Amino acid sequence: MHKVHSWAKHEARTALDPFRRRVRPKDREEEGVALESPRTSTKGLIADAGNGESSSTSAKQSDDPTQGGPQKSPVDDTGNQNMTLQERKQYEKQKKKDGKKHLDRDIDKSLWGQLKASVFNTYLNILLVAVPVGIALHFTSVSPTVIFVVNFIAIIPLAGMLSYATEELALRVGETLGGLLNASFGNAVELIVAIIALVKKEIVVVQTSLIGSILSNLLLVLGMAFLFGGWNRFEQYFNTTVAQTASSLLSLAVTSLIVPTAFHWSAVGSSGDIATGILELSRGTAIILLLVYGTYLFFQLKSHAALFQMPSKKVAKRNDIKNATGDATSVGEIMAQVSANVANSAATGHAAPHTQTHPDDEDDDAPKPELLLVTALVLLGASTVLVAICAEFLVDAINDVVNATKISRYFVGLILLPIVGNAAEHVTSVTVACKDKMDLAIGVCVGSSMQIALLVIPFIVTLGWILHIDDMTLYFDGFQVIILLVSILLVNYLIQDGKSNFLEGVLLIATYIIIALAAYLYPNKPDDSPA
Repeated sequence: MHKVHSWAKHEARTALDPFRRRVRPKDREEEGVALESPRTSTKGLIADAGNGESSSTSAKQSDDPTQGGPQKSPVDDTGNQNMTLQERKQYEKQKKKDGKKHLDRDIDKSLWGQLKASVFNTYLNILLVAVPVGIALHFTSVSPTVIFVVNFIAIIPLAGMLSYATEELALRVGETLGGLLNASFGNAVELIVAIIALVKKEIVVVQTSLIGSILSNLLLVLGMAFLFGGWNRFEQYFNTTVAQTASSLLSLAVTSLIVPTAFHWSAVGSSGDIATGILELSRGTAIILLLVYGTYLFFQLKSHAALFQMPSKKVAKRNDIKNATGDATSVGEIMAQVSANVANSAATGHAAPHTQTHPDDEDDDAPKPELLLVTALVLLGASTVLVAICAEFLVDAINDVVNATKISRYFVGLILLPIVGNAAEHVTSVTVACKDKMDLAIGVCVGSSMQIALLVIPFIVTLGWILHIDDMTLYFDGFQVIILLVSILLVNYLIQDGKSNFLEGVLLIATYIIIALAAYLYPNKPDDSPA
């Protein structure tokens, strides 16, 4: 979603303006003439500067509503004066049309160019050879473990292609529709795996894979972003509004899982009554969470969009700061010099070299589409279908893999399956964090976790309601709820100040490793259901 916001800002700067010539005030003085809009010229409001008083009088009469003339807006968003409402609509329509042409201007429209941009754009797509192999192995008598491993590998590049196609479409459909598109396909792999497992009534796989996806994004992916992004920097900064909003929503999400668990532990009555109460509680809570997520989308994309677009400070690497601070050698002296430079820049109005926001760099790095609209749609559809096929074969092999290797089903759901869905997000987050784009890294990691908690999990519960699968509720066992609660508390504590460093990344990764070890040693339950 942050990519959609950055595109919106870039589009506002670069959209073509066919009706206004941009010149400096100095150029106006040198030319000695008043530049006028082609619209006002065609309307004949001012034919010649020599008309003088008669021209201004007629213009006033035409602008006066009491004289029957058309009422015009004084100034539009481009600076043109005396533009009628109809002319403004035509201007906006032409602006959108020119903006679309601008998007396709630098795209290689040849077949090879589109194939190169969609398939050969990353070395990760080398793993696509596993897709036909995994599908073919399913129809042979080979070991289920081999089928699981090959399809596991095949889904990794497919997830990246699915995410890439979604981003390409989001760049074209606008901010609002782009946000909805990201909400729908942002975690498509996790959603597809969960739906297939739900249909096969693998409830433990459904629950652990969704919880594991949240943990993977919050602890492993975010931790790696903090570690590699902050390794050669004292601190990195990100938008506190985004972080605090995400923290509040994640707290709501974990509360929705704690309440059914507490209900099960404390309720008195027959097991049937308790199960019925948890089922109805889960379905009602799922509807509420979906409404909350819809409200959040409106909050982020419409009512408070400006808060989510505020740029954060950029911090240079430690070597650059050491060069800028002269004789300072210790960390304390360097940080004191940095603070002094920041204070001096605030007093003089000149940005310090190590805390500049680099707006020009944002323009250069603003996302631009690389695929045609048709290519993006074909890529989205093809990758979705292939993910669904490979995911079905993957889920079919889970039971045989667990029985043959003695790996815990919790380890498969909490650790292995999330790696498949989060591979592309992992690469993206670490890459942008190394470029000191922490707003985007936070948006990918925390935003994806929030989407799973507030959209995917409630949707799966609602789907189970439709399919009459009563075992699919928000009652997750105590092990999953506790590790999720601890993880969210840790992440909330670390991001609430809007700053990060590599040590915080180490803490998150260490927490994830501890959870992975516990999941590996967690015994399988005979009935594969929460207890």
